[in-house]
Amino acid sequence: MFALFKSNPVREAAERAYECVVAAARRPEFFREGGVPDTVDGRFELICLHAFMVLHRLKGESAATEFAQTFFDTMFADFDRSLREMGTGDLSVGKHIRRMVEAFYGRIAAYEAGLAAADDGALVAALRRNVFGTAGDVEQPCVLRLAQYVRQETSRLELAQPKMLVRGDVRFGPPPARTAEAAA
Repeated sequence: MFALFKSNPVREAAERAYECVVAAARRPEFFREGGVPDTVDGRFELICLHAFMVLHRLKGESAATEFAQTFFDTMFADFDRSLREMGTGDLSVGKHIRRMVEAFYGRIAAYEAGLAAADDGALVAALRRNVFGTAGDVEQPCVLRLAQYVRQETSRLELAQPKMLVRGDVRFGPPPARTAEAAA
C-alpha cells in the first residue's frame, strides 16, 4: 500500500526535464520575435521541437533508455491532461493522443534528416512545415533563425553529459533574436 508513495528518481528526473522543455518552449521571444504562431499548435510544435533535441542527444545512450521512455510518457501524459482541460471528451482523447504521437514521430524523422543534411534546406523545410505550418506566409529569416537555433542547441546538448540530462538538468540557450538590421 505504501508503494504508491515511494519515490521514483527516474520519473522525477523526467518530470524536471520535461518542465525545462516546456519552459524553453514557452519563451515569449519565439512568438514575439520568432514568428511562431502563439496558438495551441504553435506551442505544441515548440514543445515537440525541444523534446526532440533532448531525445536526439540521448539516442544511443543505453543508460538513458528508461529515462527517455519516461520523459516521452511524461510529455504525452501532459498533453492528455491539457486536452481534457480544454474540454476534449474522454472518448476522443485517445484518438487525439494517437495523432499527436504519430505527428511527433514524423517530426523526429524530419528533424533527424534535417540535422543530418549538409545544408539547412531539409531542416528549414521541416521547420517551415511543422512549426510555422499554421502561420501562413512566414518570413524566411524567422525560419532560418530557428534552424540556426536548433543546430546550436543540438550541438550544445551534444556536449552535455548524458548523466546530467537523465538527472533532469536540461538547459537551453535563449531563443533566436532578430538582428538590428532585420528589426529596422
